Amino acid sequence: MLQSLIIVGIIYIAALVFFTMSARTKEKSSKGFLMAGANIGAVLGFFTFAATLFSTFTLQGMPDFFRNHGVGAWIFLAISDAVMVFGIISIGYAFRKKAAGHEYYGMAGFMSYCYKWRVAGLVTFFGAFIFLVPYVAIQIRGVAIFLSGAFPDSIPLWVGAVGMVVVMLIYSEIGGLKAIIYSDMLQGILLLAVIWIIGINCLNYFGGIGPMFEEIQQKNEALLSVPGPNGLLDFQFLFGSMIAICLLPFTQPQVSTRLIIMKDTKSLYKLAVGLGFFAILIILPTLFMGMYGAAKYPDASTAEFLNRTFLEDQAPLIAAFVMIGLIAAAISTSDSQLFALGGEIRSLLSGDDKKMLGYARIAILFFAIITLAFALMSSDELVLLTRMSFAGTALMAPMIFTGIFYDRSGFLKIIPMATLIALLILVLSLFGIVPNIIAGIRMDLILLGLLALIAIVAVGIDKNRN
Repeated sequence: MLQSLIIVGIIYIAALVFFTMSARTKEKSSKGFLMAGANIGAVLGFFTFAATLFSTFTLQGMPDFFRNHGVGAWIFLAISDAVMVFGIISIGYAFRKKAAGHEYYGMAGFMSYCYKWRVAGLVTFFGAFIFLVPYVAIQIRGVAIFLSGAFPDSIPLWVGAVGMVVVMLIYSEIGGLKAIIYSDMLQGILLLAVIWIIGINCLNYFGGIGPMFEEIQQKNEALLSVPGPNGLLDFQFLFGSMIAICLLPFTQPQVSTRLIIMKDTKSLYKLAVGLGFFAILIILPTLFMGMYGAAKYPDASTAEFLNRTFLEDQAPLIAAFVMIGLIAAAISTSDSQLFALGGEIRSLLSGDDKKMLGYARIAILFFAIITLAFALMSSDELVLLTRMSFAGTALMAPMIFTGIFYDRSGFLKIIPMATLIALLILVLSLFGIVPNIIAGIRMDLILLGLLALIAIVAVGIDKNRN
């Protein structure tokens, strides 16, 4: 496998270098570097959007999630992604229309513009930072664990993590967002090919879909229904996950940026429709992998299950492509998120564009160092940590939607302040300082409901007052 890995790795690196140099321009403006000129067509837009959403979390996290919690994981992600597509179509137009009157570099600056209050932007940046750093870190950690498990005597976990951070910093700093978009296209194609090859191999182990479910029914029938053998996939978890995921295009900056950089609304709609098909194509084979693991490796650790399924049980060339695909997926998502945080910093700054862009690029380096440290210390629960990130950023949705749809939102300063308090409460609940469940209801759902109510009441009062 090592020889195959070297060959595939060289091809991948050569492609990255080619795309990076193709994306490099003499223009050093914030719009060119951070927004790729805001003129992206439907095809590139689809690939960069899909690669940002479906990454290490999908390829590593979802098979293990299916293995441990059963087919209800399909409701958790596939159906939630389908709802998200309708959100992109229905809300994306209004978002782009409102942003057209503003020099958009990030959601933080956009919220400052909408509320006519800098604090609203700072709250948005705080929410993005505090919940995106763990999300980026688990992408890096997931692949580092995989590499360390595959080569235990050659690649320590920290070496794999540092290597990925260095690679993505080099090409994103050289080529900007356009280089990231080109690499996203490469990653999307590679991820789709790899995940289906492994998925089909796992399905062939059973002899088809019907025999697969028959064997799982005999071994652990609880995997074939909700809430699953561990009781995780109850209504609240699934409903809360659906809300958090369908809000992603507007609450996580690396995704909302991709709505803005589309060259026109028609391209945005094509992107959304393509994304719906891609979601099903990318998640279905992870179900086959998860059931394969439930049948063959039910008691294995996450790392052991992934290494056996992706490497030991595959032909050497396929295993090499899997490893490169994992690295590509992690880099693609991580650089988009770190880059988006740099854009959030730029959106809050005013002054000479070249100087402000320089600050943003320094911020990207700073965020990368913090993320690397978190990756080395975080746990291995990839899906649950990702879900926490989704739920945390979802709390900003009432504030963001009020800013998008209500033209007088500059008078509603109570909404950003309530959002800040809710974000802090959720963080405290994650650390066990305040309860995570009150009266049988999850804290993230309680906070999101309260924020939505506050926004509705505040808008109503403001309309009646004026």
